[in-house]
Amino acid sequence: MILILAPMEGVTDAVFRQVVARAQRPDLFFTEFTNVNSFASLKGRKNALERFKITETDPPIIAQIWGRVPEYFSETARALQKMGFFGVDINMGCPDRHVVANGGGAGMIKTPELAVECIRATKEATELPVSAKTRLSYSNTEGIQYNEWLPLLLKEQLSMLTVHLRTKTEMSKVPAHYELIPEILKMRDEIAPETKIIVNGDVKNRKEAEVLAEKYPGIDGVMIGRGAISNPFCFRETEPTQKELYELLLYHLEVFERDSRRPFETMRHFFKSYVKDFPGAGEIRNRMMVAENAEEVRRIVKDAIMGL
Repeated sequence: MILILAPMEGVTDAVFRQVVARAQRPDLFFTEFTNVNSFASLKGRKNALERFKITETDPPIIAQIWGRVPEYFSETARALQKMGFFGVDINMGCPDRHVVANGGGAGMIKTPELAVECIRATKEATELPVSAKTRLSYSNTEGIQYNEWLPLLLKEQLSMLTVHLRTKTEMSKVPAHYELIPEILKMRDEIAPETKIIVNGDVKNRKEAEVLAEKYPGIDGVMIGRGAISNPFCFRETEPTQKELYELLLYHLEVFERDSRRPFETMRHFFKSYVKDFPGAGEIRNRMMVAENAEEVRRIVKDAIMGL
C-alpha cells in the first residue's frame, strides 16, 4: 500500500512537506496544484516555479497541475520533465469555486471531452507517468456520473487515478463513499488493470489507512489530507508525545523562516496542530496567536518544553 500526502492549496508547500518528512515521510509527495496558464505566461511563471520547488526531502514527488487549455498542459509537462519530478498529476477534483468557475479542478467533470484532451496533451508532451486526481462526479444529479466519469478517465490508461470519494457539491459535508470502492476497483480491473487506484477522503492516519486497505485489498494506496494538518505525525505508527510536537513546531518555524514565500501570519493556521489536547494548551496557543514573528513563538515553545 502506498501512503501519500494529499496536495492541499496553501498547505503542502515545500515548507510543510519538509515538516512531514521530519515527522515520518509518506511514500509519495505531491506539490500544491499549479495553474498551467500561470506557467505559460511570463507574468505568472515566477510564482509557478516557486510552487514547483523541490527540496532534498521531497523525492519521489509528483507535480500537480490544473487548467483547461491543452496547449498549456503540453508546455508545462515538457518543462516539468526537466525539473526532476517523478510524475505529473492533473487536478480534476478541486471544489474551490474560483477554480471551478475557470473550468478547472472539479469543473472539468462538466467538460469530459476537454478533460480527455488535456490528459492526452500532457501524455504526448512528456515521458513521465501521468496521473489524475478527481472526485466521483460534480453532483449526484448534475452532469456525468461516477460510473461514466471514472471509466472515461481509466480509458486514458493513466499511471494512477486518485479518487476523492465524494462529489464536488458534497465537499466534505458527508462521509466518504467507501461503499463504492469495490465497483471502482472492478472498473479499473476491466478497463485499465495497470492503473493504480488511490483513495482519498476521511482517512486521518496510517492506522486508518491500513484498516481500509485490509477491508479493500484491491486498492493500491491511500492519500491523507486534513489528517496531516491536524497531526503532522499521521504517517507514523505511534502517536507523538507533546515534547515531540513542540520540537517539530520548532523545526517548522526554522524551515518557514528559511524557505517560505508566505507572510508569518500563515503560520498561525498550524499552531493547533502542535498545541492541543492537554491542560493549558489553549492558553499557550493564545500566546502564540498574538506573537508577531517566529522568534516570539520560539521563545514560547522553549518555555513550554521547560515546563514539561
